[in-house]
Amino acid sequence: MIAIFGHLFDPLTLLAMLGGIVLVALFQNGAGALARAVAALAPLLTADPSRDRDAARAAMLKIDQVAQLRGLSCTDRVKTASVFLTEAARKLANCDRIDMFELWAAQSLADRAQRHGAVHKAWLSIADAAPALGMAGTIIGLVGMFAAMDDPATLGPAMALALLTTFYGVVIANLIAAPIAARLADLSERELAWQREAVDRMLGIARREHAPLRRASIREVA
Repeated sequence: MIAIFGHLFDPLTLLAMLGGIVLVALFQNGAGALARAVAALAPLLTADPSRDRDAARAAMLKIDQVAQLRGLSCTDRVKTASVFLTEAARKLANCDRIDMFELWAAQSLADRAQRHGAVHKAWLSIADAAPALGMAGTIIGLVGMFAAMDDPATLGPAMALALLTTFYGVVIANLIAAPIAARLADLSERELAWQREAVDRMLGIARREHAPLRRASIREVA
């Protein structure tokens, strides 16, 4: 069994496959998206959208309390570990018009969704390219076999190339790239869900508290 697994590892064939896959993904997505796709591997196992959602809800309670007691201009005093919530609270504290904050929130969430979508697309392109390149390697191996039928010594390496490229393509696509793409899509959807929830809550607070005269008087007291 160990000997069989040893035959499945051919460094040159694997490197050739990986190089071809990277080139295809690079042409399809560009260097920036591919770099972000690799960087997205860092939070792949550590990200916890449920924990972030609960922390965001707790922070929103504090923001709501501060808005009621001191006004919108003081909501940025609430400290949170979330970069998005910190920026949103700062925008909320400094906005003079609700529609401007709403526009910023919509644009921010749309840009975030677009970045996440580009990363997801990059991993899907890797999942699509791997079997295709594996099939190309299989064809090359078969051509080499048929071209050297009169030399039995060359049939083994050609057959190994034909089978290994297909094997590598299946493994890379179905055991690596596709699961990563699915996991990132799930994380993105859940992250955007709690961020939209936070934005809706902030808009509700802004509509309730947004009164120029009241804000001015509260700012003087604060």
